[in-house]
Amino acid sequence: MGLRICQSAAELAPFAKTGGLGDMVAGLARALGRAGHEVRAFLPFYAPIARLDHRFTLVDYLRDVELQLGSRRFRYSVFSARLPDSEVDVYFVHCPALYHHDSVYSSGWDEYLRYALLGRATLESCQRMGWAPDVVHVHDWHTALVPVYLRTLYAWDRLFARTRTVLTLHNLGYAGSFGAHVLPDLGLEASAHLLHQEDLAAGRVSFLRTGLLHADYLSTVSRTYAREIQTPEHGFGQEALLRARADRLVGIVNGVDYGEWDPARDPHLPHKYSARGLAGKGRMKRALLERVGLPFSERAPVIGVVSRLTAQKGLDLLFDVLPDLLTQRDLRFVALGSGEPRYESFLAWLQTSFPGRAWYYRGYHEELAHWIEAGADLFVMPSRYEPCGLNQMYSLRYGTPPVVRRTGGLADTVELWNPMTREGTGFPFEHFTPEGLRWALDYALRVYQDPEAWRQLQTNGMAKDFSWGLQVREYEELYRRALA
Repeated sequence: MGLRICQSAAELAPFAKTGGLGDMVAGLARALGRAGHEVRAFLPFYAPIARLDHRFTLVDYLRDVELQLGSRRFRYSVFSARLPDSEVDVYFVHCPALYHHDSVYSSGWDEYLRYALLGRATLESCQRMGWAPDVVHVHDWHTALVPVYLRTLYAWDRLFARTRTVLTLHNLGYAGSFGAHVLPDLGLEASAHLLHQEDLAAGRVSFLRTGLLHADYLSTVSRTYAREIQTPEHGFGQEALLRARADRLVGIVNGVDYGEWDPARDPHLPHKYSARGLAGKGRMKRALLERVGLPFSERAPVIGVVSRLTAQKGLDLLFDVLPDLLTQRDLRFVALGSGEPRYESFLAWLQTSFPGRAWYYRGYHEELAHWIEAGADLFVMPSRYEPCGLNQMYSLRYGTPPVVRRTGGLADTVELWNPMTREGTGFPFEHFTPEGLRWALDYALRVYQDPEAWRQLQTNGMAKDFSWGLQVREYEELYRRALA
């Protein structure tokens, strides 16, 4: 029997996306719908969404709803649209006073109000729909107050009597911490005893930590990350609480949308290919290098990077390693991304210092991201920590063996190539040091010189299945455990 599942999140692709969160929420919602569950998803009607070429319908009975947040009074309406390629209804909370920014997130003083309202509006909308979700699934700090709201402000409503909550941690590095003076606006001043008392004593309140205390179950986006966040190195101060709730914490690797990321039918690629016929990959390599103005050589491998340029992504390791590699070996380096100025400057310096060997695109370009996945021979992700990661799974499907740090989802999805057994899919390295990355790249470049071994390595990776159709079963089991 299908479940009624309410998703509430700050991002949901293709409407709002800054990273893997939007992809995951959309992919899971779509997979749950296909598995026979009734899914309704809620997110803010950010200003850029209104400019999308998409039809949105005003929900008549959710028009001009008044909501009091402390001394502040807001009005919002709700629009709806179908999640593409699904039967899932997405509900957009339209509150121009809070969501008028030209980006998903802001650094404004009202950030806490934007997501407190989203959580409240999610539950208020369910009430007006007369729809009792079996599970409310919330994501990261933005909607992490929903579990405590169900235990306080909405505890009176029998509509939610059987409702259970799941909080998924996509990135523990963001806790949504604000000064304790916001409690009245959050509607939790009378429920302060339910919040983390050390936080309150220090004059702050954390959306995420509140969710960690009160969600019925916690999940993360990989099995290894679920273990790592219980340690001081990766716990961001939450490790003791996560260890205390370890019996309610599970790790589930994100799924991949192979409808969008599959070289056999990728609409962005002029040359399609599959594991049974890799000729198109060679043609994509040539096409990529021609596009970015680098000389093609059959023997010179292409190393690709598509990444947000932040410290989390481990790009510091490239500073020592890449200049030496580009000096000593005949290879090409192609990078796409934007972020912290020091990484942008380094990649721009590489392009200037190694003409004909290195190329960098500042920003994000969807088609070029697909071309790099298809045209590169190696894909590099040396992350300091990585809750799940998606690009390494895209790379496997595209026959582009990944070089990754063995952490989080990278550890769960990339297996070290074994030349004796001919098993493995890539080149994970253990220690977050330049020497670790250099070892992995040297190993990969040695294997590249053996065409037969390389072909086996590619087909091993392309045979891996991380589709949502498989991963969704673990979420179904999690929901049923929460409801038991």
